Amino acid sequence: METYAKNAIKGGEFLIRETKAQDIFIPEEFNEEQRMMAQTCQDFLTAHIYPNIARIDNMEEGLMESIVEEAGSLGLLGVAVPEEYGGMGMNFVTNLLFADIIGSSGSFSTTYGAHTGIGTLPILYYGTEEQKQRYLPKLSSGEWKACYCLTEPGAGSDANSGITKVRLSDDGKHYIIDGRKMWITNSGFADIFIAFAKFEGDKNLTAFIVEKEFGGIELEPEEHKLGIKGSSTRQVVFNNCHVPVENMLSERQNGFKIAVNVLNVGRIKLAVGVLGGCRMLIDTSLKYAKERVQFNQPIANFGAIKHKLAEMAIRTYASEAACYRAGQDIEDRIEALVAEGKSASEAKLKGLEEFAIECAMMKVYASEVLGFISDEGLQIYGGMGFSAEAPMERAYRDARICRIYEGTNEINRMLTVDMVMKRALKGQLDLMTSGMKVQEELMGPPSFSQPESGLFGEEKGVLRNLRKAVLMVAGAAAMQLKDKLATEQEILMNVADMMIDLYVAESTVLRTEKLVGIKGEAACEQQINIAKVCLSDSIDRLEKAGKDAINAFATGDMHRIMMMGLKRYTKAPAVNTKNLRRAIADYMIEKDGYVFFL
Repeated sequence: METYAKNAIKGGEFLIRETKAQDIFIPEEFNEEQRMMAQTCQDFLTAHIYPNIARIDNMEEGLMESIVEEAGSLGLLGVAVPEEYGGMGMNFVTNLLFADIIGSSGSFSTTYGAHTGIGTLPILYYGTEEQKQRYLPKLSSGEWKACYCLTEPGAGSDANSGITKVRLSDDGKHYIIDGRKMWITNSGFADIFIAFAKFEGDKNLTAFIVEKEFGGIELEPEEHKLGIKGSSTRQVVFNNCHVPVENMLSERQNGFKIAVNVLNVGRIKLAVGVLGGCRMLIDTSLKYAKERVQFNQPIANFGAIKHKLAEMAIRTYASEAACYRAGQDIEDRIEALVAEGKSASEAKLKGLEEFAIECAMMKVYASEVLGFISDEGLQIYGGMGFSAEAPMERAYRDARICRIYEGTNEINRMLTVDMVMKRALKGQLDLMTSGMKVQEELMGPPSFSQPESGLFGEEKGVLRNLRKAVLMVAGAAAMQLKDKLATEQEILMNVADMMIDLYVAESTVLRTEKLVGIKGEAACEQQINIAKVCLSDSIDRLEKAGKDAINAFATGDMHRIMMMGLKRYTKAPAVNTKNLRRAIADYMIEKDGYVFFL
């Protein structure tokens, strides 16, 4: 444990500390057992989801429930649940891999995520032994289905402001819940409702495990949604719902903490949960581009189409790199905490809490990548993309929700900066020392140090400077605005975008460097191209976000010095991204798809 404490990276520490390629996990390192599990997931989708997409979207009665039960029979619902409760007891990164593959299943992905994540994990992490024994085996098998009742008509992002009430019955044997919840996934067929309510006079929510058989639960009609039409989404009304006192989950007023911590899981799982969809859409778009002939040749031959295909691949590869880097950091922290004597549940919660910053960042980045890819895929299809007869129309609609649930991307951006600042104030993240070094450097003459030798030597120098740019802007904004920074949401989002681009670009370079160490440079030509384009574009976005932030709060000499510093720290060698994108696209066209995963 001393080794972990001294050497392992902490959440948010990527801002002040360089990471070595050998210290991250990359998807290419999944072992044979994990790859076989991924294939089991893929086979399940091929057999039960893809042939039935239209039937699922039409909400054919009983179909989704039967598919959930089939997934349970294969063990797919209990990946995170320990074997003693009927699950598979897989580690955290393997859990992410399952979510990744199932991410290409549209509405089922939402159903699966709600059941295995927010529907099951609160019991696994916070339940008593009796509660775990009663509920987890049936949830793992699919005999019982779960949903999560937090959001209310007047309480969305501000979940703790919910007005659903709970009181103790006169005989002291039951809690009685009254209130309305909305946007409840799986509610149409759920047997278990994880419900949140407030006792009179309490500041925070309390959580309960509610069985449908308890009575007092009324379901409104299915919502008519833009996308994920095959998932059940209803309003749930608790009307004098009697819940046995032993079904309180954790302690009174601990519900908000449960909600926040389970959201950390939900965010990183959503981030990887879009990746399967990204890869499928790339393959679908590429296939169409090779088949669609215009001006006597496939449209895949045209530079504009190659640009789209390559950019779709670049952003997907970058998302994979950053998501699995964060996932393994969480796994390492969990293992360290277990070795210290923490229970498995406590270790998982603490491990996720440690990397809550990275979870929030990746939820934002990956969900926006899926939105980008579905949009570009539809554009490649042209007029056919707008037709419900082609696959892009459904994918375009299904992708949109990912930027809203598990906390909107705006909320997650602001949370990212807020968590960094709070950790710095508590002394958990030493931004002050690093920030002061950047400030001293800004006031001195520019350095003309030579880049490191070897592959990515120059790129590592660029990343080092990008880190300084983020620290400069974030530190100056905090010093200048002080308490007012919390209300300057535009600046917070600028800083968050800088942090996200830094983390993703660094992850992409590190993934590729490690892969080259495994396979050799010749075998990784296109991954190297991907890393170079990703970094080049990240520099431009980071500079723009920094410029917008500086212009929003700095004046006079401070503004001049910071703009000069930003220019210095975002300086980079010219990259012919057009040629690199063409090479990436040509490679995928030759190989018939996205070939950079597993």
